[in-house]
Amino acid sequence: MGSMSDAPSAAASQDGHNAQDLSFARGMLPHHRQAVAMAQLAPSRAGSDGVKDLAEKIRKAQDPEIRTMSGWLRAWGEKVPDGASDTGASGTPSMPGMDHSGPSAPGMRTGDDMAELKELSGTAFDTAFLRMMIGHHRGAVEMARTEQTKGAYGPAMTMAQSIVDSQSAEIEEMKRMLGTE
Repeated sequence: MGSMSDAPSAAASQDGHNAQDLSFARGMLPHHRQAVAMAQLAPSRAGSDGVKDLAEKIRKAQDPEIRTMSGWLRAWGEKVPDGASDTGASGTPSMPGMDHSGPSAPGMRTGDDMAELKELSGTAFDTAFLRMMIGHHRGAVEMARTEQTKGAYGPAMTMAQSIVDSQSAEIEEMKRMLGTE
């Protein structure tokens, strides 16, 4: 793993961000929005308090990161990718993450996956949620590791480290909940 002192792979702009930082923010925004959309289903569908608690933890971690990354893109003069809102949890009927016809980043769930999850409840929801979220988190960790290696913007690299740490721990927690650990 490269250190922060390694030269970034793409030239940094005057404020210290490069093409990888843009790619990270643009890719992680819809990724986080989809995780929040999945988490929003848990209070009414999960059978386990453990799954409900985990989903709330995920939502509380990712909502502020959505706002932060949206702010970076605006500060860099870039368009913020479409989404229901920059605040994450909007509660609108067309939930963010529900309209993806196919994966666009590692770990993204398809529209069919999201529709299936929305129809489940109880133990079936818990199992599907945990399995889908493990794959989703693995994709986020992959994206964050790329940012750590190729990014230049300090705050983005710090967020990437936080994502690697928190989501790797959550993957292990979810595997234990599934009984696969």
